Amino acid sequence: MTQPPTFDDVVAARRRIRHLVIQTPVLWHDRLDRELGFVARFKAEHLQHGRAFKYRGASNAVSLLMDRGPVGAVATHSSGNHALALALAATRRGLAAHIVMPQNAPPHKIQAVSDAGGRVIRCPPTLDDREATLKRIVEETVAGFIHPYNDPDVIAGQGTCVLEWLEQSPELDLIIAPVGGGGLLSGALLATERSAGRLEIWGAEPALADDAARSMETGSLQRINRSDTIADGLRTSLGTLPFAVFQTHQVAIHRVREDDIHPAMEWFNDRFDQPIEPSAAVAVALMLSKRRELAGRHVGIIISGGNVG
Repeated sequence: MTQPPTFDDVVAARRRIRHLVIQTPVLWHDRLDRELGFVARFKAEHLQHGRAFKYRGASNAVSLLMDRGPVGAVATHSSGNHALALALAATRRGLAAHIVMPQNAPPHKIQAVSDAGGRVIRCPPTLDDREATLKRIVEETVAGFIHPYNDPDVIAGQGTCVLEWLEQSPELDLIIAPVGGGGLLSGALLATERSAGRLEIWGAEPALADDAARSMETGSLQRINRSDTIADGLRTSLGTLPFAVFQTHQVAIHRVREDDIHPAMEWFNDRFDQPIEPSAAVAVALMLSKRRELAGRHVGIIISGGNVG
């Protein structure tokens, strides 16, 4: 069984992809801190290549795949941001990218993948259908499969976001990240293993796709029972590797009400004049719902993506 990556893998990933990714800014202003009653720092991964943190993991995985031997193509399944990230990372290295996308993926994300040079293959919107279609495509094309979140190279790449951020905002004592498949949150947990002082990590998950919360509560991996949350990027079931990291660190996963997600998108756009996608707004919604509990703290929120129609 493949093992989760380590802190050292995250450090190595940062060296490997430093010249490929954008060092994204941290957004904040004093008025906002006064409004909230705590220090809030937003890591702007919606300004990354492909408008999402996913480009980090895709770049690291593609680089390592090419280092391990000849490869002409890559393949994956994704509802949007990993699809776009992998299409960009692959085509920039001269590789073909075969992307399986569910039929309910947002049209603008499907178009973005195609515009980036990816070949889009549509499938029914279930994980079983994604995996079956992907298996067929890999057999037909002999492409290297890069999983959107259950891949140690992808997880290590996602963790570089937080390594970078801790240099920009060393005062943080809490980081909030959205949870779908778990690649970003597990990468964040690994990246903070050797941080000095007290630093908490929270996962923010839609209540309508709460498999990570149920997995931590039951101690066994759960799957999503429904997939109709507005946060389309978080409709994937938690991966085995992220879950192993979650269990090791006993991370807290907080459910976010569906009715709070869209207002959080508007709240962020009102204050920074930058649109973010619903999946990113889940972390903002959790922060807003915990304002009293967070009083006086130094809170970091990962703005995971900005791909909106």
